[in-house]
This record gives sequence, structure tokens and C-alpha cells, in this order.
Amino acid sequence: MAGGKQTSHLKLERFGMVLRVTINNPRKKNALNRQTYKDLGDTLNAANKDDGVHVVVLTGTGDFYSSGNDMVSAVAEEGSVDEKLARGNAILREMVRAFISFDKLLIAIINGPAIGIAATTALLCDVVYMVDTAYFYTPFTKLGLCAEGCSSYSFPLLMGRSKASEMLLLNHRMTAQEALQFNVVAAVIKRDEIETKLWPQILEHGRLPIGSIKAGKLLINRFQRDKLYEANDRETEALMDRYQTEESMNAVMEFMMRKSKM
Repeated sequence: MAGGKQTSHLKLERFGMVLRVTINNPRKKNALNRQTYKDLGDTLNAANKDDGVHVVVLTGTGDFYSSGNDMVSAVAEEGSVDEKLARGNAILREMVRAFISFDKLLIAIINGPAIGIAATTALLCDVVYMVDTAYFYTPFTKLGLCAEGCSSYSFPLLMGRSKASEMLLLNHRMTAQEALQFNVVAAVIKRDEIETKLWPQILEHGRLPIGSIKAGKLLINRFQRDKLYEANDRETEALMDRYQTEESMNAVMEFMMRKSKM
């Protein structure tokens, strides 16, 4: 390993040409606060410009990939409600843009449940591996919200309209086996296979010619990137409207009350 560092709730480690980014907030099941959103976007943008990085791998600490947005910390931030919503929405938009604009190989290892924004951004990665006990869960309508992380475009593209609607509108929890069935992930693995089988393969991927990887990725994504940018813009606009509705406020408050009793 060439080196590692910690930024907010992200652990960054270099292994030759591979940068491993681990979401590291186990006390909150790797929930993402606003600073982590910003750090994750900044990390991807920096790696995109770093000639020493060919592959970025995203994963989580412990049993969770990420439980999604840390709503408690968002509510506790300083400023008026409108200011907090606008600030958070802008950070969300820029983080998602960093995923879309990443030119190199982006791999997600879903080591546990991936919820909300963690699920939607994971599916913006080029290759997704998932442990057999993990699941994707996007409970947006339970919170009175709507699709985010380009899922309004990427989910129907990946899994078809009916299954995407089941996830985004009906809060369906997609198992690893179902994700494989619907071609959402490249492979389902056992947890102990991450280090023994998958990681050595990824280190080999880091030695692939980066120019060839970037050219191939550009061809694969040729017709998608502009649509993903558009989806991100439309979703963040819609989220701003949803945040301010009474039904969303009530749903979020109910969610936080349940959390406080756990």
C-alpha cells in the first residue's frame, strides 16, 4: 500500500494505481453527512485528475455499505430551513456530478445494505459487486421525497421500468440475488471472498492501460452522460420542491422520531 488518510468519514488508501475509498462511519451505519458528500465528490474529482490513479473502489466499513443520508446531522446544521435545504441540495448535485464525470474505472463493492443516495450513486459506477447478504433500498416515497442520484434515469435503464418503479415508488428492497437477476450487479460474492478473491483481481485491473479504459468507457457511456446530468438537475429541482411540502416534512419528522427511540 502506497499510503492512506482519513477525511471526514472517508478512509482513503492507495494500492499502486488503485484508490480505495471506504465510507467509515460505523456508529451510524456509514450514514453520509453533508461534509462526507462534499469529501466524496472532491475525492472523485481529484482522482480523475491524478495520473497515479487508474481505478477508484468504493466500499463501506463493517456490515453496512451505507445507510444513506444522515438526516439528524442535516437538521442540526446552522442556518434557516431554506438555507440548509439549498446548501444541502447544491452539495448533493455536485457530488452526483462527480460520479457522472469520472473518466476512469469506478468500482463499487457493496459489502452490506446500500440505502437511498448510497444505492443510487453505487449504480452510477462502472462495475458493481455485491455480497450475498446485502440489499439496495430506496425508500423515497416513505419520506415524501422523490428519486435522486440519477435513479429516475439509471434505474429504468438498468432494470426496466416496472422493477425501477417498484423500487422508487413502492420502496421495494432489492436483494443481491435479485440485483444479479436484473443485471444491476456484475457478480454476487461471499463476504470473505472480498479480500481473498475479488481484491487481487481489482489490483490487476489497476495495471490495465488507462488510455484504453478511458476510451472504452467513453464509448460505452457515449449516449448517457448528458442524460445523467439532466436527470441530476431535474431530480435536485424536484427534491427542493418536495422538501418544502407538508407531507415530506411530516414523513421526515416521523422517521426521526422512530430513530430517536431506537
